[in-house]
Amino acid sequence: MEKINKTIKRLAKSTNFQERYEQMRKQIMTHPEVRAFLIKHKHELTEEIVEKNLMKLYEYSKQSKECNQCPSLDGCINLMKGYDPELVLQRGAITIQYHECPRKVMHDERKKNEKLIQSLYIPKDILQASFGDIRIQEETPERIEAVSQAMAFVEDYEVGKKQKGLYLHGKFGVGKSYLLGAVANELAKKKVSTMIIYVPELLREMKSSIADSTLNTKIETIKKVPVIMFDDIGAETMSSWSRDEVLGPILQFRMLENLPTFFSSNFDYQELEHHLTYSQRGEEEKMKARRIMERIKYLTTPIKVDGPNRRMM
Repeated sequence: MEKINKTIKRLAKSTNFQERYEQMRKQIMTHPEVRAFLIKHKHELTEEIVEKNLMKLYEYSKQSKECNQCPSLDGCINLMKGYDPELVLQRGAITIQYHECPRKVMHDERKKNEKLIQSLYIPKDILQASFGDIRIQEETPERIEAVSQAMAFVEDYEVGKKQKGLYLHGKFGVGKSYLLGAVANELAKKKVSTMIIYVPELLREMKSSIADSTLNTKIETIKKVPVIMFDDIGAETMSSWSRDEVLGPILQFRMLENLPTFFSSNFDYQELEHHLTYSQRGEEEKMKARRIMERIKYLTTPIKVDGPNRRMM
């Protein structure tokens, strides 16, 4: 049997092999990210090192970065599913290090929280939401403003920085929840943990959590999430207990710690305050409702989202 080194030498002499090799080498060397890496390390790299590590550069060039070539986490094309490649120069050799991709970060965080909080179920279209899919030329002025504010939040976000979230309000089906999903996905690219919670389910779940003694653990988890999004607040049947013992402490903690908090609602501030004023029993509690609203106003900037019902299109 012919030894492998002899086989390589024999193939190297083949004109066809040489042509294909040169074509492949050209593709690798003109790859934008490979070129950027070579320029960055031009004082440390020699022709010999580059040639010796050409297959590593080829491996890197054929993979997806930040999910730009993958339809989903399950459809990831990379050698290590759910991990982004990074070219690294170590001890005179080019190697590849892998880091969790944005989709995997979001997936793992959601799975971890789902074990504790069942109200985290989010529709598939929201999980795949992206600013890139929003066609500005087809949007209303109100939606353009909402998208601009949401994108500005992501761009400006820094851990520990005092930053207001958004209170997205408008009629049913105008895309408020989609914007929350787009923000969450963009933050995942920055390795920022987020949580989107459907409020009516959350409050129902919290009530049932009293029996299995998980209520305090769930409240503590929600309090401390770096960026949290309360979807569809106002759609729930509000009780004095859920308002004052669940929502109140969560918002108070996030206000004191300056943790960004988002809301979506069919109600504007005034309408939500009216909703929070009346308990399940019909009791009028204006001061308690006002206290919750002061926290929401401190944490958010109100943005009206208008336009056609996208769920009917």
